[in-house]
Amino acid sequence: MLGGMARKVNPIQDRARRAALEKAAYLAIYERGYAGVTLADIAAHAGVSRGTLVYHFGSRAGLLAAVMRRFSRTIAVATRRAVRQAGSPEGKLRAYVDNQFYGLENTRRFYTVSLDFLAAATRDPALMEVQRAFLADSLAVDLELARLSGEAGAQGRARLLRALVEGLSVRFLADPDPDLGAYRADCLSGLRAVLGWEAEG
Repeated sequence: MLGGMARKVNPIQDRARRAALEKAAYLAIYERGYAGVTLADIAAHAGVSRGTLVYHFGSRAGLLAAVMRRFSRTIAVATRRAVRQAGSPEGKLRAYVDNQFYGLENTRRFYTVSLDFLAAATRDPALMEVQRAFLADSLAVDLELARLSGEAGAQGRARLLRALVEGLSVRFLADPDPDLGAYRADCLSGLRAVLGWEAEG
Protein backbone atom coordinates (compact mmCIF):
# COMPACT_ATOMS: atom_id res chain seq x y z
CA MET A 1 0.00 0.00 0.00
CA LEU A 2 2.68 2.46 0.99
CA GLY A 3 4.71 1.58 -2.07
CA GLY A 4 1.87 2.67 -4.33
CA MET A 5 1.40 6.08 -2.69
CA ALA A 6 2.56 9.12 -4.64
CA ARG A 7 5.44 11.04 -3.15
CA LYS A 8 4.27 14.30 -1.59
CA VAL A 9 5.83 17.38 -3.14
CA ASN A 10 6.66 20.35 -0.94
CA PRO A 11 5.47 23.35 -3.04
CA ILE A 12 8.08 25.71 -1.57
CA GLN A 13 10.93 23.29 -2.23
CA ASP A 14 9.55 22.60 -5.70
CA ARG A 15 9.47 26.31 -6.55
CA ALA A 16 13.01 26.74 -5.23
CA ARG A 17 14.20 23.78 -7.31
CA ARG A 18 12.54 25.15 -10.45
CA ALA A 19 14.08 28.57 -9.84
CA ALA A 20 17.55 27.04 -9.47
CA LEU A 21 17.09 25.03 -12.67
CA GLU A 22 15.88 28.10 -14.56
CA LYS A 23 18.92 30.06 -13.40
CA ALA A 24 21.24 27.28 -14.56
CA ALA A 25 19.45 27.20 -17.92
CA TYR A 26 19.76 30.99 -18.24
CA LEU A 27 23.52 30.78 -17.75
CA ALA A 28 23.79 27.86 -20.18
CA ILE A 29 21.83 29.80 -22.83
CA TYR A 30 24.17 32.76 -22.35
CA GLU A 31 27.24 30.55 -22.81
CA ARG A 32 26.01 28.41 -25.73
CA GLY A 33 23.24 30.43 -27.37
CA TYR A 34 19.54 29.65 -27.58
CA ALA A 35 19.83 27.60 -30.77
CA GLY A 36 22.84 25.62 -29.58
CA VAL A 37 21.99 24.82 -25.97
CA THR A 38 20.67 21.33 -25.23
CA LEU A 39 18.95 19.76 -22.24
CA ALA A 40 22.19 17.85 -21.64
CA ASP A 41 24.13 21.14 -21.49
CA ILE A 42 21.63 22.60 -19.03
CA ALA A 43 21.56 19.44 -16.93
CA ALA A 44 25.37 19.52 -16.69
CA HIS A 45 25.25 23.20 -15.71
CA ALA A 46 22.64 22.49 -13.03
CA GLY A 47 24.27 19.30 -11.78
CA VAL A 48 21.11 17.24 -12.34
CA SER A 49 19.94 14.57 -14.75
CA ARG A 50 18.26 15.37 -18.04
CA GLY A 51 15.22 13.51 -16.67
CA THR A 52 14.94 16.03 -13.82
CA LEU A 53 14.56 18.84 -16.35
CA VAL A 54 11.94 16.90 -18.31
CA TYR A 55 10.06 16.18 -15.07
CA HIS A 56 9.89 19.87 -14.14
CA PHE A 57 9.46 21.47 -17.57
CA GLY A 58 8.32 18.78 -19.99
CA SER A 59 10.67 19.70 -22.83
CA ARG A 60 13.54 21.92 -23.90
CA ALA A 61 11.04 24.45 -25.31
CA GLY A 62 9.09 24.45 -22.04
CA LEU A 63 12.23 25.06 -20.02
CA LEU A 64 13.53 27.86 -22.25
CA ALA A 65 10.15 29.61 -22.25
CA ALA A 66 10.06 29.35 -18.43
CA VAL A 67 13.55 30.88 -18.27
CA MET A 68 12.53 33.91 -20.28
CA ARG A 69 9.29 34.36 -18.33
CA ARG A 70 11.18 34.31 -15.04
CA PHE A 71 14.02 36.65 -15.95
CA SER A 72 12.03 39.15 -17.98
CA ARG A 73 9.41 39.35 -15.22
CA THR A 74 12.15 39.75 -12.60
CA ILE A 75 13.53 42.77 -14.46
CA ALA A 76 10.07 44.30 -14.94
CA VAL A 77 9.06 43.82 -11.29
CA ALA A 78 12.37 45.14 -9.94
CA THR A 79 12.17 48.19 -12.21
CA ARG A 80 8.55 48.92 -11.27
CA ARG A 81 9.38 48.64 -7.56
CA ALA A 82 12.41 50.93 -7.84
CA VAL A 83 10.50 53.53 -9.85
CA ARG A 84 7.59 53.58 -7.41
CA GLN A 85 9.87 53.86 -4.39
CA ALA A 86 11.75 56.85 -5.82
CA GLY A 87 10.65 60.10 -4.25
CA SER A 88 10.94 62.55 -7.15
CA PRO A 89 10.41 62.50 -10.92
CA GLU A 90 14.16 62.73 -11.48
CA GLY A 91 14.69 59.93 -8.97
CA LYS A 92 12.22 57.78 -10.88
CA LEU A 93 14.19 58.26 -14.10
CA ARG A 94 17.45 57.35 -12.40
CA ALA A 95 15.92 54.27 -10.78
CA TYR A 96 14.61 53.17 -14.17
CA VAL A 97 18.00 53.64 -15.83
CA ASP A 98 19.83 51.78 -13.07
CA ASN A 99 17.55 48.79 -13.63
CA GLN A 100 18.14 48.76 -17.39
CA PHE A 101 21.94 48.85 -16.98
CA TYR A 102 22.57 47.09 -13.67
CA GLY A 103 26.19 45.94 -13.76
CA LEU A 104 28.39 45.09 -16.72
CA GLU A 105 28.12 41.30 -16.58
CA ASN A 106 24.44 41.22 -15.60
CA THR A 107 23.58 43.67 -18.39
CA ARG A 108 25.59 41.75 -20.97
CA ARG A 109 24.00 38.45 -19.95
CA PHE A 110 20.42 39.70 -19.89
CA TYR A 111 20.52 41.51 -23.23
CA THR A 112 22.43 38.69 -24.93
CA VAL A 113 19.87 36.11 -23.84
CA SER A 114 16.94 38.46 -24.56
CA LEU A 115 18.03 39.18 -28.13
CA ASP A 116 18.78 35.52 -28.76
CA PHE A 117 15.34 34.63 -27.46
CA LEU A 118 13.65 37.31 -29.57
CA ALA A 119 15.32 35.97 -32.72
CA ALA A 120 13.98 32.47 -31.91
CA ALA A 121 10.53 33.88 -31.09
CA THR A 122 10.13 35.32 -34.60
CA ARG A 123 9.79 31.70 -35.80
CA ASP A 124 7.92 30.22 -32.82
CA PRO A 125 4.41 31.46 -31.89
CA ALA A 126 4.62 30.04 -28.34
CA LEU A 127 7.86 31.87 -27.65
CA MET A 128 6.44 35.04 -29.19
CA GLU A 129 3.64 34.92 -26.61
CA VAL A 130 6.29 34.98 -23.88
CA GLN A 131 7.96 37.93 -25.63
CA ARG A 132 4.65 39.80 -25.85
CA ALA A 133 4.01 39.22 -22.14
CA PHE A 134 7.43 40.75 -21.40
CA LEU A 135 6.60 43.77 -23.55
CA ALA A 136 3.27 44.17 -21.73
CA ASP A 137 5.05 44.08 -18.34
CA SER A 138 7.60 46.58 -19.62
CA LEU A 139 4.93 48.88 -21.04
CA ALA A 140 3.34 49.23 -17.60
CA VAL A 141 6.61 50.65 -16.23
CA ASP A 142 7.32 52.71 -19.35
CA LEU A 143 3.88 54.29 -19.10
CA GLU A 144 4.52 55.34 -15.51
CA LEU A 145 7.52 57.32 -16.67
CA ALA A 146 5.81 58.63 -19.81
CA ARG A 147 2.98 60.04 -17.66
CA LEU A 148 5.46 62.18 -15.74
CA SER A 149 4.96 64.58 -18.67
CA GLY A 150 1.17 64.27 -18.60
CA GLU A 151 -1.45 61.89 -19.95
CA ALA A 152 -1.61 63.34 -23.46
CA GLY A 153 0.72 61.43 -25.75
CA ALA A 154 1.84 59.07 -22.97
CA GLN A 155 1.43 55.91 -25.08
CA GLY A 156 3.70 57.28 -27.80
CA ARG A 157 6.31 58.43 -25.29
CA ALA A 158 6.23 54.99 -23.63
CA ARG A 159 7.00 53.34 -26.98
CA LEU A 160 9.89 55.75 -27.52
CA LEU A 161 11.26 55.01 -24.03
CA ARG A 162 11.24 51.28 -24.81
CA ALA A 163 12.85 51.86 -28.22
CA LEU A 164 15.58 53.93 -26.55
CA VAL A 165 16.42 51.18 -24.07
CA GLU A 166 16.37 48.47 -26.72
CA GLY A 167 18.57 50.51 -29.06
CA LEU A 168 21.11 51.17 -26.32
CA SER A 169 21.09 47.49 -25.38
CA VAL A 170 22.10 46.50 -28.92
CA ARG A 171 24.81 49.14 -28.96
CA PHE A 172 26.01 47.92 -25.55
CA LEU A 173 26.36 44.34 -26.82
CA ALA A 174 28.32 45.46 -29.87
CA ASP A 175 30.65 47.66 -27.82
CA PRO A 176 33.99 45.88 -27.22
CA ASP A 177 34.62 47.88 -24.04
CA PRO A 178 31.33 49.31 -22.75
CA ASP A 179 31.40 52.01 -20.09
CA LEU A 180 28.37 51.36 -17.92
CA GLY A 181 28.34 54.93 -16.61
CA ALA A 182 28.27 56.31 -20.15
CA TYR A 183 25.35 54.06 -21.12
CA ARG A 184 23.43 55.12 -18.04
CA ALA A 185 24.12 58.77 -18.85
CA ASP A 186 23.01 58.33 -22.47
CA CYS A 187 19.86 56.52 -21.35
CA LEU A 188 19.02 59.21 -18.79
CA SER A 189 19.63 61.97 -21.34
CA GLY A 190 17.44 60.18 -23.87
CA LEU A 191 14.63 59.68 -21.35
CA ARG A 192 14.67 63.36 -20.47
CA ALA A 193 14.49 64.26 -24.17
CA VAL A 194 11.54 61.91 -24.78
CA LEU A 195 9.74 63.45 -21.80
CA GLY A 196 10.47 66.95 -23.08
CA TRP A 197 12.52 67.94 -20.05
CA GLU A 198 15.43 70.32 -20.32
CA ALA A 199 18.87 68.75 -20.16
CA GLU A 200 20.62 69.00 -16.79
CA GLY A 201 23.49 71.40 -16.37
